[in-house]
Amino acid sequence: VVQLMESGGGLVQAGGSLSVSCTGSGFTHADFAMGWFRQAPGKEREALLCIGDLNKTPVYADSVQGRFTISRDNAQNTVHLQMNNLETGDTVMYFCAAIRGSLGAVCPDRPRSFLTYHQHQGQGNLVIVSS
Repeated sequence: VVQLMESGGGLVQAGGSLSVSCTGSGFTHADFAMGWFRQAPGKEREALLCIGDLNKTPVYADSVQGRFTISRDNAQNTVHLQMNNLETGDTVMYFCAAIRGSLGAVCPDRPRSFLTYHQHQGQGNLVIVSS
């Protein structure tokens, strides 16, 4: 059974930093590009970042450019999202996702493709940024 489990969310003050992680099981981690998206209640999902083969690590959302970074450890089946200089608008549920396309473990160029074609996702992890 494929599972993605996020951890590390919680409460942080605006301007602070937080790291969330996602550990996968039931699949070969290295065979997939891994990424993060977020979703606020009643709003559409927003693709954030992805990390995969061919040194492609696209940042899909302008709002997190320069503040969020992604890394992965295939030996630990884990992908990390480091969030710095957090803003109250970053208060949402964060989801990790795994995607494998026709090119293998390569991140899609378009955020819509990442959101539409990922094969697995976690249950989500809540991050709350207080003012």
